[in-house]
Amino acid sequence: MTELMKMLQGIKYCLSEHPTILNFRWSTTQSWGSTWSFLFTVIPAYIAAAVTLHLLLTLFRRSRPVPLGPIPAAHSLLMALISAVIFVGMLLSSAAEIRDTRWLWRRTKTTPFQWLLCFPLGTRPSGRVFFWSYVFYLSRFLHLFRTFFTILRRRRLTSFHLLNQSFLIFMSFLWLEFSQSFQVLAILSTSLLYSVVYGYRFWVGVGMRGACFPLVANCQVALLGCNLACHVGVLLLQVFKGGCNGIGAWLFNSVLNAAILLLFMRFYVETHMKNSNVVVVQVEEETSSSHWGSGFEPKNAVKQN
Repeated sequence: MTELMKMLQGIKYCLSEHPTILNFRWSTTQSWGSTWSFLFTVIPAYIAAAVTLHLLLTLFRRSRPVPLGPIPAAHSLLMALISAVIFVGMLLSSAAEIRDTRWLWRRTKTTPFQWLLCFPLGTRPSGRVFFWSYVFYLSRFLHLFRTFFTILRRRRLTSFHLLNQSFLIFMSFLWLEFSQSFQVLAILSTSLLYSVVYGYRFWVGVGMRGACFPLVANCQVALLGCNLACHVGVLLLQVFKGGCNGIGAWLFNSVLNAAILLLFMRFYVETHMKNSNVVVVQVEEETSSSHWGSGFEPKNAVKQN
């Protein structure tokens, strides 16, 4: 029991009390990928690389999928582990921030849940929570590999897929650049979803039996519903509590999330309206993160002959 407690204390220290985490500060001199020039270079480069690969495979008329071996499964396992670490780290860091600043909130009658939704005006992107927001931002670049796996497997590549991935990186950047409110709950919900979905993809990728229902689609709907409720909460706090930090970035985030929600629900409804003709319906990569940013794109249904 003593050894278990020591191990838990060690994990807590590494994920929320380490000096690197406590002293983190988002700045152009200390954080890789923190400049606008970097952002507007890497996103077009990603789109250009994906389109070029797709065109090359089409030009050479390669109809067979490129064998990738265990690479996609290994990537899924890696992303599941990274997402789980981000979730635990953000959870412990949020609890530590609430513990350390609770005395200050008594003057403004702010509750921990209100802080999770609405950062006070003047919040700076430094400390525990923003360290894990930065890790989440960096992890978005690892998600991009799924795009190239999709192309190499000769699955359909859509402009919505590319733009969505690009927007999710852009939104993660805005969270840090403007200390946007709501990002704590967004990262917690998204990283939890990623750990489940990528764990499931690894499970299926190594040859195990998949679920008998569209697991990824159901997870996506649950995430969208949760985030919609939280966005309403942010709006109410902005109106009645004197303002939330980074509200401009939040508004941009909300518009993009609404577009993602409409596109996804359109697919979801169309899929269920055609259930009588559908044998297998799956949801394919990445449209999340959100902040809603869960990042899943519908794959064509396989119909009966």
